[in-house]
Amino acid sequence: MNPNVKRLLGLMLVIIVCLCCTTAPFRTFAALPSQLRLFEGEHKELHLVMPVHAKATVDRPDILRVNGENRPSFDLSLQQPISLQSSQSGQAELKLKLFGGIPLKTLKVNVVPNLRVIPGGQTIGVKVKSAGILVVGHHLVHVSPDNKISPGEAAGVRLGDLIMSMNGIRLNDVSKVADIVKQAGESKKPLELIIRRGETEVKTQLTPAYDTEDKTWRLGLYIRDSAAGVGTLTFYAPDQGVYGALGHVITDMDTQSPIVVGQGEIVQSNVTSISKSQNGEPGEKRAHFLKESRVLGNIERNTPFGIFGKMTATPDHSLFKEPIPVAFSEEVQEGPAEMLTVVNGQQVERFKIEIAHLTKQSTPATKGMVIRITDPRLLQKTGGIVQGMSGSPIIQNGKLIGAVTHVFVNDPSSGYGCFIEWMLQDAGVVLSAPQTWGLQGKVHAQRAPSPFSLSKSTPMSNLYESARIM
Repeated sequence: MNPNVKRLLGLMLVIIVCLCCTTAPFRTFAALPSQLRLFEGEHKELHLVMPVHAKATVDRPDILRVNGENRPSFDLSLQQPISLQSSQSGQAELKLKLFGGIPLKTLKVNVVPNLRVIPGGQTIGVKVKSAGILVVGHHLVHVSPDNKISPGEAAGVRLGDLIMSMNGIRLNDVSKVADIVKQAGESKKPLELIIRRGETEVKTQLTPAYDTEDKTWRLGLYIRDSAAGVGTLTFYAPDQGVYGALGHVITDMDTQSPIVVGQGEIVQSNVTSISKSQNGEPGEKRAHFLKESRVLGNIERNTPFGIFGKMTATPDHSLFKEPIPVAFSEEVQEGPAEMLTVVNGQQVERFKIEIAHLTKQSTPATKGMVIRITDPRLLQKTGGIVQGMSGSPIIQNGKLIGAVTHVFVNDPSSGYGCFIEWMLQDAGVVLSAPQTWGLQGKVHAQRAPSPFSLSKSTPMSNLYESARIM
């Protein structure tokens, strides 16, 4: 064949392929996922818009019905929408073949139990006791007029360490420490410390020093055992008796290390005023615990996605009396949504927001969406996202999709949100991750650099107890 003819045919073939790639059917087919998640009883349509017929086979028609068929094999037209109807939880596989034999698409469908929760939005008081004694600083002890030392620092105790026990005595209250230190100092014996440092356990010896100014025995450490503040309830699940709040981890204000929860509780809280956000300076909700507050629930876990525990009392002022559906992360769309939060007293209100950007996440990560406040009244009242607003639920198309987590420091009208399914997993309400048939490991993505602006987590308003010198 003439070389020029070969080149011409090759060019024509390239043009044909390029034209095919720009057609609606090809783009629709390319966008079709290889894995799909559905709730029990959920209906979904797939639009291929291809002018051909195909043979469909379903390995589990008892779990997934296609076009209403309960047979394992049948023909269908790809010109028409393909209707998927889930019947019960489990996994099913749908295969499409052209002309009865040419593989076109294999779709794995994971059907999970139907889940509904009640969105929150209430401002809550948070009281946390750590699982040990948290070291938040080193302190110099006056052992003589011209000599100051820190026994804790000399013993290798670091900021952020959690002292679990001293001389075999389990610690969960700073009031226990003084007597133990005094006894060790007077007996001239070092203390045996067991410390939790991250995920590891460290053992060390610390010899107390006598403070000649205060006339007492010291460790040379600043320590703390509790924290308190206000945040926002994201959801509570009546059927499971659990809740989720805040949308991000609680960290110690001095060490920025996550607080390991020993025990804690959430109570009713009342917003008294708002400090407005400005460019470069996020504002905050000012609130206090109500004297007559009921304990709404306990705190069992403090994770990158917030605090979680058992809900023992239904919170007041909810906008929803009945549970609503939740959305998988892949269902969330850019566009209008609404946020529930409190800006005065205890009344939960709806405010308009815009989901400006979405990040596809196959494993849990905290910054799944960029949100922008569009409600004029909220912007006038708060200037945008303020501290204490984290955990405010986000609703789109009648489904709970996520929670507010961060504010952009240089643009307080915008911030980050996390997908609700990651919070539900940490609450013990399990949803399968989008790219596997099982659960994925956690990925801590807090405070990652933003392509839009610098960001800052929107913590509960800090009312931390002062560190005690020991």
